[in-house]
Amino acid sequence: MIPFAFWGRVSTEDNQDPASSRNWQLSRSRALIEPRGGVIVAEFFDIDKSRSIPPQRRPQAAILLDELRNPNRGFDAVVVGEPQRAFYGNQFGNTFELFNHYGVPLWVPEVGGPIDPTNEAHELIMLMFGGISKGERNRIKMRVRTTMEAQAKIEGRFLGGRPPYGYRLVDAGPHPNPSKAADGKRLRRLEPDPTTAPVVERIFWEFLHGQGLYLIAEGLTRDDIPCPSAYDRARNRHRSGIAWSKSAVRAILLNPRYTGRQVWNKQRKQEELLDVYDVTQGHITKLKWNPASQWVWSEKVVHEPLVDTETFERVQALLSVQERPATERKPRGTPRPYVLRGLLRCGVCARRMEGSWNNGRPHYRCKFPAEYAVANKIEHPRTVYVREDQILDELDPWLCQIFMPANLQRTVETLLDTRDSEADRLAVETAKRAIDDCDRRMVRYRTTLDAGGDPQEVGRWMAETRAERLKAEGQLRAVTRKREISEKEIMKMIPRLAEMVEVIGKADPADRNDLYTQMGLYLVYNPSEREVVVEARPNMYQSVCPRGDLNPHAP
Repeated sequence: MIPFAFWGRVSTEDNQDPASSRNWQLSRSRALIEPRGGVIVAEFFDIDKSRSIPPQRRPQAAILLDELRNPNRGFDAVVVGEPQRAFYGNQFGNTFELFNHYGVPLWVPEVGGPIDPTNEAHELIMLMFGGISKGERNRIKMRVRTTMEAQAKIEGRFLGGRPPYGYRLVDAGPHPNPSKAADGKRLRRLEPDPTTAPVVERIFWEFLHGQGLYLIAEGLTRDDIPCPSAYDRARNRHRSGIAWSKSAVRAILLNPRYTGRQVWNKQRKQEELLDVYDVTQGHITKLKWNPASQWVWSEKVVHEPLVDTETFERVQALLSVQERPATERKPRGTPRPYVLRGLLRCGVCARRMEGSWNNGRPHYRCKFPAEYAVANKIEHPRTVYVREDQILDELDPWLCQIFMPANLQRTVETLLDTRDSEADRLAVETAKRAIDDCDRRMVRYRTTLDAGGDPQEVGRWMAETRAERLKAEGQLRAVTRKREISEKEIMKMIPRLAEMVEVIGKADPADRNDLYTQMGLYLVYNPSEREVVVEARPNMYQSVCPRGDLNPHAP
């Protein structure tokens, strides 16, 4: 019996069912190895990970590749259900050498068994599948974008997403695709929301009659009109919903969909190299705003407009005049650095405090309009101020203390406890219970055999139970290995952080800000007690908002 690890992947961006995809990949793998005495004892299956991401950056694939160097890994070979799921472009050439180096055969159905590193045909086949995978993805992207452009421009179809403030979604009939219509899918269109549409009309009217963004926001808050994030809390949990802001008013004034036309391609997904000095790390996807010249407008009005085209164009002209180019402004002689930029929050309203230079020193302030405080029913000072040096004088010694050798192990354990997910803890408990259950069954089988049971039948039971135990051990080892990897990463990172902490007092403010950000500092200033509460959770990986910046006009 040869113990195998199963390696698979599914991307849900094209509406695949992860369970069904895993099952058919697993079935192909078993059909390949079971006739040769193979049994799958461990699984490494990534969900919602694009094929363009290198295996080293996929969570489960990274654990598998790290397990290759472990002599007690629990499996002797790896099987892939479909090579296009595992490799994209030239990823095979960058990954297979690890299998070859550690002597772990990689089985794929397309070659009928293990890949022979000395067989040129095998290598050509795998490289071909990588190219097919890349070409297939590019063709899908091109077809989808071209189709969506035509649907928006010619049909004026609503292509998904949240409706703009002032509109709501209503049924627009059955889906034109027969298969989707059979599944009950229907089209939707925009219709003015009786509650919020008058607010949009008011914003355009007040702006055209001379009121500024800030004055409009204050008036809406004073009149107890919920801001967009407060009106639809279910879809705006990431926003405070305290009151109207200038950025919310400005976003409404800039939205061309209030003219009754559908507008698509305002944003795009752009892939950028993660490391320009190491292209094998692959790309990361960021959401970028397209220039207005690339927006796709519907050829006709497709939903009831809230403002006419002439009014919208007049508003755009006024906004463009107010927003003078940066070249017309007098540049600051020297940039003013703020060490805690983006890291310090107000303890009263939980908003980020902004930098302010006063009396030759950096400060941080939170300006909270009175209307905001009334809307949120909190007592907030008009302005909260705190000096930067007063915080840094206490912050740096505290950082040195948590990285001292005597406190190092406790710091590592705390970080690991916060890093472990509930899913990992549940997987450990499940695997341990399965192992205990297999051990109990083996004891019963041996007792049955000693009592004169059929050796052939009992032997089959014992073989099945042994395979189940090996699989549970593999799952337990995968989670344990994940924690060991995290611990090693933290242990490698903390000494470097500790060395940097010793010299941060003399470092450039921008470098200090980068260091504090990587250390995961979270500071909250409570003005009534005149104290700052600090948490530090070092970041093991760079993180990117999966949806990108959806509100680039916000401060």
